[in-house]
Amino acid sequence: MRVAAGARGENIEHLKLRLEARPPTLLLFTEPSETLPEESKSVEMPFHHCHRDPLPPPGLTPERLHARKQLYAACAVCFVFMAGEVVGGYLAHSLAIMTDAAHLLADVGSMMGSLFSLWLSTRPATRTMTFGWHRSETLGALASVVSLWMVTGILLYLAFVRLLHSDYHIEGGAMLLTASIAVCANLLMAFVLHQAGPPHSHGSRGAEYAPLEEGPEEPLPLGNTSVRAAFVHVLGDLLQSFGVLAASILIYFKPQYKAADPISTFLFSICALGSTAPTLRDVLRILMEGTPRNVGFEPVRDTLLSVPGVRATHELHLWALTLTYHVASAHLAIDSTADPEAVLAEASSRLYSRFGFSSCTLQVEQYQPEMAQCLRCQEPPQA
Repeated sequence: MRVAAGARGENIEHLKLRLEARPPTLLLFTEPSETLPEESKSVEMPFHHCHRDPLPPPGLTPERLHARKQLYAACAVCFVFMAGEVVGGYLAHSLAIMTDAAHLLADVGSMMGSLFSLWLSTRPATRTMTFGWHRSETLGALASVVSLWMVTGILLYLAFVRLLHSDYHIEGGAMLLTASIAVCANLLMAFVLHQAGPPHSHGSRGAEYAPLEEGPEEPLPLGNTSVRAAFVHVLGDLLQSFGVLAASILIYFKPQYKAADPISTFLFSICALGSTAPTLRDVLRILMEGTPRNVGFEPVRDTLLSVPGVRATHELHLWALTLTYHVASAHLAIDSTADPEAVLAEASSRLYSRFGFSSCTLQVEQYQPEMAQCLRCQEPPQA
């Protein structure tokens, strides 16, 4: 026993000498043992992290900076020509011109709201607003559509009153001049707000998503929601401006057809309301946590099931904060022999590369036969 104790003492002294010979920095991060070579090997092993991209820098993204510039320019043009239409419509006694001016006023308000929502969306995420303020862009688009519908409803009522009583006079010359300027103004704003796409190319597939076999091709962004809503408004105003111009030409040469003024207001206000329907549909889909427009439930499910080791998937949820910020979450039931880290890495990579999700949250769990009968593990029915 004494010999064994002496041998242990010599080993301890030998180990102390080896530890003292190491650099001081190693002593801070290693344990006094003989496993240092194995630990250094584990540091070099690759590992999977849950985020595809690093934390984005504070402030607006390039896409939103471009959107802000578009909105600033369009808002300035819209305000100048709105003031001109108010004066021209008053001098011409034209309800159609005032209708167009009111639509421009609604556009100015919606663009200012969109600029505010863009600024608000740059605020970082907090423990209360864990996703940040991205959805303020969608709320701004909703406010823009609602404001246009309210103004249009008032103008439709005034046009109906004019058709009933006919106690008004139209100055054809002033109406024709103002309507011509309004057409030019709306053309200029449409050019400013038109989203020709990102500065780099994603291929020729448009807004579709590339199949998995073609590699990690990114989807083409659908554009900024606020700019898109403003562009739709301008298109509606442009259509109405052409109608007002046609009515002004008719009234200028045939003053007895002054009813063309409220009729054009009535017809083209309805067209303006209809032009906002796609934007309103997309906004409501986002606010109702619906599946993103260009992402299908079945393709995402099949992609997850194609990952080696995945037996089943449940609790699959797809939604969007904006038109371009898509989120996915799911539970993956895997074989007992599968590597959870490898499955998580492969599934996340396929979702990011094929569908362009901005955030994916996947939970890996061992497959159990009882999952086939679990009600909560069943897929949702078709809408």
